[in-house]
Amino acid sequence: MASETYHPAFTNPPADVIAGIPVKHFNLPVPNISYDLPYYEACSKHIKDTYHASRIYIVASRSLCANTDKLDLLIQAIGKDQVALANSISTPDQLARYSVESKDKPEHVVEPEVPLICIPTSLSGGEYFSLAGGTEDSTNHKHGFFHSGMGSRLIILDPELCLTTPEYHWLSTGFRSFDHCVEALCSLEGNPRSDAKAEEGLRLLAPNLLKCKKDPSDVEARKQCQLAVVLAMEAVRSGTPMGGSHAIGHQLGPLGVPHGVTSTILNPAVMKYNILHGKDKPEIARRQEKIKEILWSEPEVLQTLQQGGLDQNTSDLGDLLDVYVRSLGLPRALKEMDITPDKIPGLSERALADFWSPTNPVPLLKAEQVKEILEMVA
Repeated sequence: MASETYHPAFTNPPADVIAGIPVKHFNLPVPNISYDLPYYEACSKHIKDTYHASRIYIVASRSLCANTDKLDLLIQAIGKDQVALANSISTPDQLARYSVESKDKPEHVVEPEVPLICIPTSLSGGEYFSLAGGTEDSTNHKHGFFHSGMGSRLIILDPELCLTTPEYHWLSTGFRSFDHCVEALCSLEGNPRSDAKAEEGLRLLAPNLLKCKKDPSDVEARKQCQLAVVLAMEAVRSGTPMGGSHAIGHQLGPLGVPHGVTSTILNPAVMKYNILHGKDKPEIARRQEKIKEILWSEPEVLQTLQQGGLDQNTSDLGDLLDVYVRSLGLPRALKEMDITPDKIPGLSERALADFWSPTNPVPLLKAEQVKEILEMVA
């Protein structure tokens, strides 16, 4: 009989500043993670024994509900009902007051009291971070939300459940976490703790995403990808800022580009941009060389890069990432997502408002800089 592995997701306290937000006085929950039990058994156990909950509200994707029996198994294991809005928010205008960018934030924000349990079937890692995002329909601008008490209390990992995830979604969100690791390792504000977590996460993700592509039924590879996400998110939680791939990608999302695909398109281009325009900062090249060493040292990745025609002595990091993304069968150009060149000026302006534009190794402070990156992937 399987026994549960259960422990805090993170071993270190968060940084004083995360994503440009001072968090010293915030109550940021540290989620526990559970794995090695079927998701429905683990969820039922913690609802009853950890949270002593009497009413449960389940949010699940339409495809999971309609095309599988996975929701039925969960309902059979728990069987109850509830939802609450701690701050009585019911309209987009009310919600906008609570965003990171708002100039009219309420003086007092009520912390949510309902514990949130997440059972992820993708690899982007948002369930580990208290920073949430939402798009304003009228402007297509994506806002961030970050308040005390936000975030998951428990994250249940079940790689068997993830066999239901479409390959495109699994691999693209996996590259999103790959992007977390890469931009953390490239950050000029990185620290030994974040570098160590990001490297460990990258060493797990890089070969295991390729294994998932080769054999979608490889449950162990899926588990290793899930564990890599925890490491990637701890690097972000340590306060190391992301760069241009995340900053620009936040504004591609409202145009219909999936979260992970923003990274497959932008990350290689941002690496090339930083090398081209960061020649006066030797640390940029040093950090990119470190990532190249990591990727070339993993046998599965090495084989993929060589099959892509790359040379270890002459190929830059952007070249490696381009071949890696293509080997997963994922998009590399805006055109593939029906983003036409006329959208680039507006995207360039909106990206400058993102909190991670100025923390790119080559700070993105002008629309012309963002435009150059976007034109590289048009």
